Amino acid sequence: MAPTAVPRIIPRSDHTISRSHISPNALRVLYKLRDAGFMAFLVGGCVRDLLIGIEPKDFDVATDALPEQVKKLFRNCRLVGRRFRLAHVFFGREIIEVATFRAASAPSQGEEPLPDADPEDGEAAELDDPQLAADGTQGRAGVSRERAAGSDVDDDVDDTGDAEDSEGEEEVAARVSAHSLRAEGRRFAHSADPDTDTDVLTERMFDETGRILRDNIYGTIDADVWRRDFTCNSLYYNIADFSVWDYCGGVEDVSARKLKLIGDPETRFREDPVRMLRAARFEAKLGFTIDPATAEPIGRLRDLLGGVPPARLFDETLKLFLGGYGVRGFEVLRRRGLLASLLPTVDAYLTVHPESLVEKLLVQGLRNTDDRVQADKPVTPTFLFALLLYGPIAAIIEATPPERWHELGTILDACDLAARQAQTHIAIPKRFSLGVREMFGLQPRLEHPRGRRALRVLEHPRFRAAYDLLLLRAQFGLASSEMADWWTRIQEVSAEERGRMADTLTGHPQRLDGPAAPRSGGNGGRRRRRRRRPSGPA
Repeated sequence: MAPTAVPRIIPRSDHTISRSHISPNALRVLYKLRDAGFMAFLVGGCVRDLLIGIEPKDFDVATDALPEQVKKLFRNCRLVGRRFRLAHVFFGREIIEVATFRAASAPSQGEEPLPDADPEDGEAAELDDPQLAADGTQGRAGVSRERAAGSDVDDDVDDTGDAEDSEGEEEVAARVSAHSLRAEGRRFAHSADPDTDTDVLTERMFDETGRILRDNIYGTIDADVWRRDFTCNSLYYNIADFSVWDYCGGVEDVSARKLKLIGDPETRFREDPVRMLRAARFEAKLGFTIDPATAEPIGRLRDLLGGVPPARLFDETLKLFLGGYGVRGFEVLRRRGLLASLLPTVDAYLTVHPESLVEKLLVQGLRNTDDRVQADKPVTPTFLFALLLYGPIAAIIEATPPERWHELGTILDACDLAARQAQTHIAIPKRFSLGVREMFGLQPRLEHPRGRRALRVLEHPRFRAAYDLLLLRAQFGLASSEMADWWTRIQEVSAEERGRMADTLTGHPQRLDGPAAPRSGGNGGRRRRRRRRPSGPA
């Protein structure tokens, strides 16, 4: 469906959105923009959620004010992004994102992907404030990563940017003038710089598949609606008169729980293949039904995800599985055939081993994660990738001789190989892949604890995650339930009792509900002290 030239304006009396359900900080931003003479709208997913009756987790604002003008209005504002300026207004831990209206299909800086570089390798935040950039705590990448790990952010803004597209307009102009660009697939526009009254060259660039690589054009609200992906995300709440502006029939689609792309579906998916993952996410999160015309190209175009920067796919993976609807997300990905494009080794294992214990473990682990999110408890990408990569890791281990399956080296090598295979599609940061390695590396020590050495495992930084994995494995018969019970008990007793429990252990698997086998030498497992030779001549 294409947007109309003139919006349908729904007055306050004809919709259910109340200011009492809107964040007070978002209202402060809206009112201040309005009082300064600018247009100010709540936009996208927060408007959709308010209409549904869901409490939005984030409130995003769209305005005709330029980012520099927004910054002058708010002392607690930081501009992020070199390619496209976006204003973040800070109220403690809450961030109100303010975007200037963009031209058709222009991406939002707030939706740009995480850099491909591992943040532990010196990644820097893109900030105006050098102190904040040095701290690395308030930058766009850090905010995006923090939000993605535990909330449904960016539901309302489409994302057509790439990780490599972080250069400023000046760099673009210099590069364009220095090189003769091929005319095919590239269209250019000029926009006036309000500070210098000079024209700044901006460009819109597509690759050979139709994917937007760059689009640096500000626009009006009538054009900004094309930046939205689905009709349900293209609604604007006007603070001036509390009306809702609807260009695409989004109100009706929200009421019908229907997910429909704006424009021609194949063209929009080619512009940004990540829209296919977003469609799956909204289907899982909201329970919406994907419109048949929107769903039809997904099977044909899903391989285009292979051309998306791995950092963006990592970000989308966290949103899919750590938003409180991971089980439904997993089911939708498999049904739509998208898991094969996102995590091909995981999909291949599940296809070869249908309804296996590993698949049941994965689904139960995702269900446990959903429960934690719903209870507002912390979740971690490390445990998520341990679940997702369990099948590929098991397949690699089982390809070695059986006598080597329980060797630590075999397990660690399998974790490294499975992570490398996944990273050809998803840029898993090193701190998470190493965490997966440690979790699996601890499994032999949890299954076969040795005397008082077992107490050291309790102090390991990854013990709790490894213990949770052991419980899951034991639940499906992939590890000893008696050992899982033993580790549960040892965490609940006093330090003195822990010592007694550890002293009853041998270095071999055993039933822990009966008497422990005696230790040889009668020294309780303690190392025998060497007798020192007398000093002096023999």
